[in-house]
Amino acid sequence: MSSRRSSFRRKEKPAFQRFKDHCRHFTAFMFSNVGIILLVTFYTIGGAFIFQAIEIFEYERLKSQKPHRFIERNVSGECLTRIWELTAENISFFDHQAYRKRVNDVLLEYQRAIVKKQLKGPDVEQWSFSGAFLYSLTVITTIGYGNITPHSEWGKLATILYAIIGMPLFLLYLSNIGDVLAKSFKWIYSKVCLCRICPGVAKRRIIRERRKMRHLARALQMHHMESGGGSSSYSSSSSTTNSNSSSSSTDYTKSSHPSSSIVDLAYSGSDSDIEREIRGSTDEITVPLTVCIFVMVGYILWGALLFGRWEDWNYLDGSYFCLISLSSIGFGDLVPGDRVITADRDKVEVSFILCAVYLLLGMAVIAMCFNLMQEEVVHNIRAIKRGFKACFRCRSS
Repeated sequence: MSSRRSSFRRKEKPAFQRFKDHCRHFTAFMFSNVGIILLVTFYTIGGAFIFQAIEIFEYERLKSQKPHRFIERNVSGECLTRIWELTAENISFFDHQAYRKRVNDVLLEYQRAIVKKQLKGPDVEQWSFSGAFLYSLTVITTIGYGNITPHSEWGKLATILYAIIGMPLFLLYLSNIGDVLAKSFKWIYSKVCLCRICPGVAKRRIIRERRKMRHLARALQMHHMESGGGSSSYSSSSSTTNSNSSSSSTDYTKSSHPSSSIVDLAYSGSDSDIEREIRGSTDEITVPLTVCIFVMVGYILWGALLFGRWEDWNYLDGSYFCLISLSSIGFGDLVPGDRVITADRDKVEVSFILCAVYLLLGMAVIAMCFNLMQEEVVHNIRAIKRGFKACFRCRSS
């Protein structure tokens, strides 16, 4: 009894080994398909809280230490005062060229101050939760609109560290979710567009394809018979020529061997083979390029309709914004700013959350379409290569 207990204790793993196993399972789950979605979502939400806290804290600290920096200047009043002083100094307009130059310098400085104020934007109102979430999302997706930027040193340092971790994480998200969406779309395409869900329709389609292959196999056989018959009739006079004809017949059989697979496939029209082909895996199916382009265009147009209702944009501006965002160009001339910059720091717009979901899902859809288009292009190139090889083989025979 004691020996059994000791053997049972020996089989138990130590605590450190169990901890390593749990960490390994947790890491495998986090980098799975479901885990990577949760990881990107929580990473973006966590980044929003971090950037919001840093920027608001730095704003409040600088406001208490250096209040003169936050006193809003009356730029227009200062400009008018300086112009009035220059006019009073040169009341006789004796040197009007110097006067005009000084006034132009004052106006140019006024323009620069106005532009700087507009580019800087609101100090702390932009760092609501919605604005911080948009900033975190544009950092890891490399869109980078530029309408929201950190002003503090700690915010810039946090952005560098956040992007170093977040960008590879988002690329992993695009790779995993793009593959999952590609396999799912191929399955839907095989069931709906190729009519695999209807066995009768799929069977008729396969029979038509095999009928075309049968005609092709007959044409290849006629071509080989014509090319082989002449050489055999010409070499039937002597034993030497008989040996040559036998070697040529063996060469003919070797040259006709690659087409035997086509012939066998064309004439193997049994129901079991057809059912096996209908129920085959979807990995061998390729989606046409037109379908992929239609999916991308449809997703962009659907997003243009949504953003047109949320942001009061016209259809062209909505389509332009969706294309620029999903392609990660991010010019920044059109951003969902009216819904993001709010007076309430903790207010979360539902339409903005749907905007973020649209961008995350849309970039995965674009990755899926690129994956399917790559498979289709590779499949077509291989088919062209096989066609060239068949043409050169027929010429050589």
